Amino acid sequence: MNTFKIKGDYIKLNQLLKLLGWCASGAEANAAIEQGLVRVNGTVETRKRNKIMPSFKVEYLQESILIT
Repeated sequence: MNTFKIKGDYIKLNQLLKLLGWCASGAEANAAIEQGLVRVNGTVETRKRNKIMPSFKVEYLQESILIT
């Protein structure tokens, strides 16, 4: 599994999707989250600005990443 190191205590979910290149824009990231396509720690996440912290696992389509 790939890992992604964040600076600070957390990163917002929609920002993470953009930084990883999984979504081309903030609007695309927000739409993916609203449609229930993103999982955080195995649970569908619909909060766009959910705080993603180290040790969280994020999944989108066929991609997954562990936050460090």
